[in-house]
Amino acid sequence: MRTNSLLCMLLGGAMATGVAVAQPQKSKAKTATTTFPEQRIPQSESEAHMRFLAADELLGRRTGDAGNRIAARYIAEQFRLLGLKPAPGQADFFQRIPFERVSMANSGLLVAGKDSLRLGKDLVILAGGAFGQTAEVVYAGYGLTDGEDGYKGRDVKGRIVVVQGGSPEAKGAREIFRASNQKRKLAADKGAAALIELYSESIPWGMASQYFNREQISLPATADDSKLVHAWVNNTNNRLGRLKEAGQTVLLQTSGRVNMAAPSMNVAGIIEGTDPKLKNEYVVLSAHFDHVGVGRQGGNAYAPTDSIFNGARDNAFGTVALLTAAKALSELRPKRSVLVLALTGEEVGLLGSRYYAENPLVPLNQTVFDLNSDGAGYNDTSIVSVIGLERTGAKAEIEAGAKAFGLGVFAEPAPEQGLFDRSDNVNFAAKGVPAPTFSPGFKSFDEAIAKYYHQAVDNPESLDFAYLHKFCQAFTHAGRLIADRPTRPMWIAGDKYEAAGKALYK
Repeated sequence: MRTNSLLCMLLGGAMATGVAVAQPQKSKAKTATTTFPEQRIPQSESEAHMRFLAADELLGRRTGDAGNRIAARYIAEQFRLLGLKPAPGQADFFQRIPFERVSMANSGLLVAGKDSLRLGKDLVILAGGAFGQTAEVVYAGYGLTDGEDGYKGRDVKGRIVVVQGGSPEAKGAREIFRASNQKRKLAADKGAAALIELYSESIPWGMASQYFNREQISLPATADDSKLVHAWVNNTNNRLGRLKEAGQTVLLQTSGRVNMAAPSMNVAGIIEGTDPKLKNEYVVLSAHFDHVGVGRQGGNAYAPTDSIFNGARDNAFGTVALLTAAKALSELRPKRSVLVLALTGEEVGLLGSRYYAENPLVPLNQTVFDLNSDGAGYNDTSIVSVIGLERTGAKAEIEAGAKAFGLGVFAEPAPEQGLFDRSDNVNFAAKGVPAPTFSPGFKSFDEAIAKYYHQAVDNPESLDFAYLHKFCQAFTHAGRLIADRPTRPMWIAGDKYEAAGKALYK
């Protein structure tokens, strides 16, 4: 591999002459002649990681499937080879998650007066087993509280609860699904026989129907949650608004959905910091290693000659960056400790990061930052794109990390897509941890992105490996600079997650 010539080209010969990689803050511990392991990692290494993780043999790394477990094992053994340690209290590098595979319902019918709604067209079944009952319905507002706008004064035991879809605050898919899960739990606690949501949300009905009328992976529900039949009905133009009125009855029938165990795991390794005080603080470096599987699982077109959704860009790219960081930071450790965290379940609803945020392996109030890596692809190999760059307090370090390897930084690409809340970083942010996402270079979703995003052609042979190498080096160096800075990064004033940060860090 042409390591020296490539690096000299990227950095203008700086490393060959012993000049330091750019740093945003001066440090007495690192002189002007300091070099870093991320400068010496060869391109052949990042290419080898990519060719394994995005290989056909891993069958798209779908959460709950064997290819996903093979990827997790590969990452764990790389951690072992590099000398990383399991997180405190862990016997190995795996944070095991008892996911469930939920089959689609085979039949469903809702009869309300003269309206008959059938599965797939105007009715989807989110949860619950076989059910058939004609019962009075009770309207409970959004079904999220015990107050006047919810269950106050309403006896719903043994009845079918009807609620409004979404919530007053729910704007995107994540918020809509979270509210829906809360409604199901509360309805089950109240002893309801079934739950029906009148759906008229921002996600088009066709997309919602397609999503639920296929197999899914979910976090395990409580026993009561999993038994309660939960349906969405298409309430466009308020066609079923009369169900809010007292005394209405409906017939609800469904074959239900069957839950089966589909275990997966996050992979976590610790690099202990060198500073006696700062080593008690953690910087998390994260990336999801799962993808969408094979054939119909992938959700997009495929051919008999290529039905494997390899997920090279999304997100073997970020996973290789994580392995690069694990190697370089373990060879020359920063002041703060680093948790290198490979996440499962992103493609099925950010579930691996959600599980971690609820069950952290290091205390969240000692976790000062999460630098996440994820992306749909790239259309500009001269930059990296960072979602949350302007919001999360480490702009200088991230820009210096990229500049050191000849890359610019583009902030907040495709703002209309709401990308900050669509990757694993958001589950850290919701807890208060500053958490941007470091992505391959793009400024907008165009044909170059759409050609590969969740498509079967997203395989290693289509990649620019020189760009992958620079990207991994830049991610690593940015993580190092953040872990070495004397003060914690913090949310900018007024950010919607600032209050959560203040509560977390007191």
